[in-house]
Amino acid sequence: MESTLKMPFTNLQQELLQLYAHQVSEDDLVKIKELIGKYFALRLSSMADSAWDQNNWNQQSMEDLLNDPNQ
Repeated sequence: MESTLKMPFTNLQQELLQLYAHQVSEDDLVKIKELIGKYFALRLSSMADSAWDQNNWNQQSMEDLLNDPNQ
């Protein structure tokens, strides 16, 4: 008996499937991957900046966190 797990695609997966329904060059694939990577890197950086501001962190706070043996 074969069991299959049925999960709907996320909105991101649906968009990517629509994009990949069209043939694109390898160069375009590389550039698309870079764009997606840059988007998430910028988003993560923005979230880190927000956490920095909300917690009133400074350079010493970061040094303390990095050097804390319990982290």
